[in-house]
Amino acid sequence: MAGGTWVRQNKIRPGAYINFKSKRNNSTPIGERGIATMPLELPWGPEKQILTLYADDDLSRVLGISIADESALMIREVFKRAKTLLLYRLNEGAKATATLEGLTVNARYTGTKGNEIIVVIQNNIDDTTQFEVVTLFGGNKVDKQLVKAIVDLKPNDYIEFKGAGELKATAGLPLKGGTNGTINNQNYTDYLAAIEPYNFHTVGIPTKDSSIKAVATTFIKRLKDDGRQVQLVLENYKEADSENVISVKNGVILSNGLKITPDKAVAFVTGATAGANVNQSNTYIAYDGAIDVDKKYTNREIEETLLDGEIVFTISNGEVVIEQDINTLKTFTEDKNKDYRKNRVVRTLFEVNNGISLLWHINYIGKGNNDTDGRNLFKKDIIKFLEQLQGANALENVVPEDVIVEKGNDKDSVVAIVGVQPIDAMEKLYMTVEVE
Repeated sequence: MAGGTWVRQNKIRPGAYINFKSKRNNSTPIGERGIATMPLELPWGPEKQILTLYADDDLSRVLGISIADESALMIREVFKRAKTLLLYRLNEGAKATATLEGLTVNARYTGTKGNEIIVVIQNNIDDTTQFEVVTLFGGNKVDKQLVKAIVDLKPNDYIEFKGAGELKATAGLPLKGGTNGTINNQNYTDYLAAIEPYNFHTVGIPTKDSSIKAVATTFIKRLKDDGRQVQLVLENYKEADSENVISVKNGVILSNGLKITPDKAVAFVTGATAGANVNQSNTYIAYDGAIDVDKKYTNREIEETLLDGEIVFTISNGEVVIEQDINTLKTFTEDKNKDYRKNRVVRTLFEVNNGISLLWHINYIGKGNNDTDGRNLFKKDIIKFLEQLQGANALENVVPEDVIVEKGNDKDSVVAIVGVQPIDAMEKLYMTVEVE
């Protein structure tokens, strides 16, 4: 669907073109969540494609590795808050392999986990003309076949067989030579191209490379210009200066002693951002499983970090929490005031953008008449949508007078002006106690 922002009424493609501006002394609109996406370096699994994972999936069945595996760390962290992860494996190395006379066994995917595959071939006790071929992955039996010859072997989720002739018994044929490969900037560019057609709410890129951060930021800003409102999470990238980019300042230490550096903490913030509803703020939410921060800051340093638009983890009442749910926007204007730095407000703005755009594309584009009755019907639907958001405590003071729908310059164009007031969470208490 076409869409984006507009300056003049000169668009060619049918679509919804929406601008957001701050009213004087007013705020603006909404957001719905759930889907995170991350590119990761992994030792196993499908290479360079989008894999949809759900929080309750058995990762060993879907990806071939256990959720407890060391390589699944950032998958565990993102699923502490997200419901869905669109995962992309960045790296592609060499496949582990083994040979036994006329038989060649290749790992299904590249990576060092392929070196944990062992094939056991033994004579079947009940039928000596057949062989029992067992595939072990990480010491676990994952496949068993009864065959008479090499050509009868079928590929499974872990290995593929090639060759011809008779099978030979072996107590264990280990696969070797699997490598993870190396990652370069092009791998991240390929990921961004692959993820663009998908629907998601938050992108997390756990990298320290400033050039990759810049490319990802440009990508997110382009999506915004195209009418898609999503957020990007990076570590230590306050220079983004955008409501669409979140920067993570420090990391945490988990209860098992594992140190989560800021680039890895991107995974938790990505999941928390994607998973937060339009009526929720992540200010002071606890980092599940964390017992300390990796780097402590003074009060002044925390204040400076917040003014720079970065998320910082602090300790509050014995818990590790996000000090304030903010993004990197720090260049404020009349059209985009400081309210846009608050991610709950931004989620509201995104929902208004995405919801009205979806309403337009499904019910009106090419269908509704561009006359007074047609425009009034569109206005009523917008108001109804905003009232639903008000019922969810995402907006307040919704009144029909704040929605104007007019005919545009062309016979097929419509101009909508929508005034909304998003609700933010209470964060600061100023109290005076009078003592008599």
